[in-house]
This record gives sequence, structure tokens and C-alpha cells, in this order.
Amino acid sequence: MKEYEGKDVRNICIVGHGDCGKTTLAAAMLYTSGATNRLTSVDEGNTITDFDEEEVARKVSISTGVANAEWKGAKVNLLDTPGYNIFINEAKTAMSAADAALVVVDAVNGIEIQTEKGWGFASEFGLPKVIFANKMHKERASVEAVAEQAKEIFGVTAVSVQLPIGRESGFRGVVDLLTGNAYEYEMGGPGQGAETAVPDDLADQVEEMRTSLIEAVAETDEELMEEYFEEGTLEADKLVAGLRKAVAAGEVVPLLCGSALHNMGIDRLLDFLVDSTPSPADRGELPTEDGAVRVDDGEPLSLRVWKTASDAFAGRVNYFRVASGVLQNDASVYNHSKQSGEKFARISVAQGKTLEPVSAIHAGDIGVVAKLKDTGTGDSLGAKERHVAFSQVSLPPPSISYAIQPKTRQDEDRLGSTIARVLEEDPSLNFYRDPQTQEFLLAGNGQQHIDIVCSKLRKRYNVDVELRSPKIPYRETIRGQADVHGRHKKQTGGHGQFGDCKIRMAPLERGGEFEFADEIFGGAIPKTYIPAVEKGIREAAQRGYLAGYPVVDFKVTLYDGSYHDVDSSELAFKLAGSKAFKLAMAEARPALLEPIMKVEVVAPIEFSGDLMGDLNSRRGRIQGMEAKGATQLIHAHVPMAEMLTYANDLTSMTQGRGSFSMEQHAYDFVPGQLADKIVQAAKRTGGDGEDDE
Repeated sequence: MKEYEGKDVRNICIVGHGDCGKTTLAAAMLYTSGATNRLTSVDEGNTITDFDEEEVARKVSISTGVANAEWKGAKVNLLDTPGYNIFINEAKTAMSAADAALVVVDAVNGIEIQTEKGWGFASEFGLPKVIFANKMHKERASVEAVAEQAKEIFGVTAVSVQLPIGRESGFRGVVDLLTGNAYEYEMGGPGQGAETAVPDDLADQVEEMRTSLIEAVAETDEELMEEYFEEGTLEADKLVAGLRKAVAAGEVVPLLCGSALHNMGIDRLLDFLVDSTPSPADRGELPTEDGAVRVDDGEPLSLRVWKTASDAFAGRVNYFRVASGVLQNDASVYNHSKQSGEKFARISVAQGKTLEPVSAIHAGDIGVVAKLKDTGTGDSLGAKERHVAFSQVSLPPPSISYAIQPKTRQDEDRLGSTIARVLEEDPSLNFYRDPQTQEFLLAGNGQQHIDIVCSKLRKRYNVDVELRSPKIPYRETIRGQADVHGRHKKQTGGHGQFGDCKIRMAPLERGGEFEFADEIFGGAIPKTYIPAVEKGIREAAQRGYLAGYPVVDFKVTLYDGSYHDVDSSELAFKLAGSKAFKLAMAEARPALLEPIMKVEVVAPIEFSGDLMGDLNSRRGRIQGMEAKGATQLIHAHVPMAEMLTYANDLTSMTQGRGSFSMEQHAYDFVPGQLADKIVQAAKRTGGDGEDDE
């Protein structure tokens, strides 16, 4: 492949709700441009951007696929992102490498919840947006309805750049309102539309909508507005130039339409992306943590890694965007994030899983390199003498965790290193050991997300693991107050043991953890022994009182005591503090706390009643509801113990069309009968807080 300068590059992030046709659209653009010799299909599992074996098997995008189409002297980099909630973070990371967002909308289902998230990501990165109404060949498809929803949901007026010729199964082409020309297509053909006359029944509508387009562009520029008032129209070249400027500034959101499945309208879409979306050079600068870098080949080299993948043969593969300068093959580059040098050997551009070697990559373009030593996602690299640090992409925390257990000793030995490689690919995952339950937990955005990780471990790395629901990290606390006297006295043949303390215990606000107050005066307990009393209380609190769970949200005040000149010691006062703690817990109305999760459920509106009833049955408290088009968003607070099976149940209730996210919100009291069962179960397994002195 030849080299492209930044002015001839278009970095397009394709976003939209799951099953709106993003991957099919990317396949159609690649075929129409000649990058592939046939129209590939998600159903056949042969698309360029969905090549991972899990994506092929499940027929959904799991990670961002990268490909490029050469069109009209430009290189269009396509970043095909997942659209399902559990993988939506991939869209956000891809936005950091793009200059425009192509928002794909199913013209039948309209704007859906993940479309909104993709739109929000684009707004967060300040990217211009282009809407493509897909599936125009289907029954009830309506580009007008998409425009209405864009105004209602996004608060923008989507300006039509095209008008469909024919409706539903009769859809056969588009009228380009920029030129006034009509194009008709062969269904499933090569994608090159045949120019034809505008149908008579559309002539008036074309004139009206073309006038609306010219007015929308003219309103963004004073000179164009003056010309429009004087001439009553705009020359074609000025209209295109004005539209490009308005799109880049986010002042106009263009709306196009077509059918990716049947490869209709795709050449006009490619024309529009090349003619009317900004190049990296148009953006001028890219922000850094301490300023900005100019997108220019003449500037010192700087680049940012925005995605990392793992290949069985190539090892770690880093996808990067050159921000400034020109990256030459075999260049020595400094990693400012890791403070280490890297050798960029065999730099390439990606065409799906195929890496095509190039000799250089210019400012603004996207490239790939394999086998770097230390570099990972988010790292900033460049010339050593010019420090550069690009901002990290912030991702929400994982919503669900599973305990992970290796099946064999060999699996256990290899788990740590292999899961580290999986985490490199997917920053939205987390792998950690719960300090309370001591379980190894794998956290992700849903059960399917975790299942895919385990499948990768097994198929790619031959590491077999079992998943199970994690232990609930219950805690204990108190509802009342206590004033007790804890004494430890033990006489032996030699020196004895003597520690004596008086404490008051009182509850704290939720989240207060533990406070220790020293009100000893007059030397009732020597200062050297007071920390031992606190230590004894802390250690006893960690072992629990009711069921072996840590005790939290309480305050202990040490106000009196006594000591023996010979027999007192730190150990004796530590044991006295522990005994005082147990006596106080017995009086202070101990209670069990459970983690409460903040839950957001997204599903078609027809399932709302069943979903709310189910959440109520799980002891959930509905916090609010939002209707967005045909989608319902439900906010609720639900105990973690009730959410362990929710992923499967939600799939059943919504026929696979619902998704949810959750994060820990707070701790609250466990209802009495449930608390009794939990305590009894803990005692049967030896989990009570008693200890031997």
C-alpha cells in the first residue's frame, strides 16, 4: 500500500446499537472500494473486521476491527466497533483514534440505547458526527423517523444529504441533494450506482430538501449567507466546501441512507466521507496532558497506542495513531509512559487480521506494529528529546464479577501470565483477589463478557478454568451502644499476664469504618499499652462476631483501665482489648450488612412490567425509569446476593434483547430472617468470630 499524508486520510469510527449493521456496512465499503473481491457476510463468518474466532462463532463484534478503503485518492480508515452493551467500551477507546463518527442507525428500530452511548462518546472527544440510516430495504424503514428521533433524543437537526428512491422492498437508490443527481443500484451488486433522472414523483421533494440543505449550510457562514440572499442558491463547489467546514465544526449533522446488506448507496457514502468529513490535518492539533501537538509531518515524532491485541503467532500487537512527525520502518522510538526504548520493526497497516507492511506512516494515520517489549494500550511514544503525554481514556468499572478457579495445577501455574495477556487486550476487565473472601475474581461487563475470556483462555492458551458465583462480602456492624469492662488475667509459675480496659462502643454513619478514641488520663493505662488495646480490637473486628465477617462503622472510646507493674504487657492489653470488643458486641445489638448494587437495566419497553416485577422480587428498590424511543432504562438498587443469576434471567425475560450494568453503591442491613440464615450457615462452616486465647 502507498503512503498517505494526513490531508488524504479519514479516520472514521463506526458506532451504533448492536445488530444495526455496522460490520456489514464496513464490509460493503471495503467491497465497493475494491479492497475485497466479494461482499462478505456476518452470517457466513468471513467479514474482514470480525475475524476473531469468538466473533465468528457468536456473530457479534467483540472488539474494534480495523480496515481501510482507498477511495478518490484518499485512505479511509474504518474502525468497526461493537454495539452491544457489554463491549461498548471498545467504541470509546476507538474514538480516541478517530476524526469523525459514523453513527449507524437501523432505519426500522430507530435510535437505540447503545446508539446514544456511541453519540455521547463522540461528543466527549469533540468529534463531528454523520448519521447513516441503514436497512432502508426493510419493511417500516423510515429515514424521516430517524431524523425526528435525532432531534428528540440528541437535540440536533439532522440535515438530509440524500433522499431515498423507493420505499421498503422497493428501495432502489438515492438522490444526492448536494448535486441533485439520482443513483440507482443493482441489489447486491458491485455498489457503483447508475446515474439516472430524478423520479418525477420526487422532484418537488428534492427541490424542497435541497433548499433546506443549502439554508442549513449558509447559516453557518456569513459569506455564504450573503451569497444565498443575493443569488437564492449556492454554487455546488461552495456548498460542498461549506458543508465540510460545518460538519467539522459540529454545526451540521448530515443524514445519509442506504442498505449495507444489499450494497446500495455505499459509493455515495464513501464520496461523502472523503469530501465532507475532516482529515487529521484539518483538525490541526491533538490535545495532550500539558498542551497540544500539531498534526504535521515536519514536527517531532509523537504517537499514542489506542488498542492492544494478542496474536498466537505475532504475540502482542499494538495499534497506534501517529499524532505528529513521520514514523519510519525500523525506527527507534521512546516510550514516555514506560520510560523505555522500543524498536518499531515491520510497521504495517491493518486490513482486519492481515497486516500489510509499509515503509512509513505519516502524521494523522493509523498503523500497527507487533512484538514491542513494554508498550501497551494508552502509552505515549515519540522522540526522546520531546516529552509527550496523551490523556488516558477513562472507562467505567466492570459491572459483574465471578470467582475463577483453575482446574488443574498446571492451569494454576499458567493462569497469572495468560490472564495478563487477555487484560492487555481488554482494559475494561479486572482481575484481582478479594481481600475479604480471598477469592480470585474476574470482573467484566456481563456474563457473556466473562464467558468469552474463559473461552479465549482455553482455546488460545490451553488454560482451563471454572467459574462460580463469588462469595458475598457481607459485613457486620452495630445498631446500639455498649459500655464494657474487658480484663485479661492469667497467672503462671513465673510472670503472669494482666491487662484491664474499659471501653464505650457506638455506631458510626455508614462508611465510617472504625474510629478509636483515647480518653485515658492520669496514667490509668500507660501510653505504651494503648496501641495494643486498639490492635486487639481491630484484629477481633476483622474476625467478626456474628458470622466471621469484618465489623465496620463503629467507634470505640478507651476511657479507663488498670495495669500491673510486673504482669502487664502489650500482649495482655491486646487480649484485653479483644475481650472488651466481644463483650461490647454482645450488648450493642450486632447486625449483618450486605452490599447493595446500583443497577441499570436497558431493554425494549414492552418488557418493562416484567423487569420491574422481577427486580422487586429480588428485594430491589426502583429509583427511576426513562423511556427513550422504544427502549426503557430502569434504575434500581438491588442487593448483590440477589444479582448473581441476573444475567441469565435477564436474557430469558427479554429474549436476549436486554442488558444491564451494575456497580457497588452502599451497604445496608440484611433483613432479620435472612440474616439468621446467613449466620447459621456461617456457624455450620466454622465461620463465627470466636477464637481461642
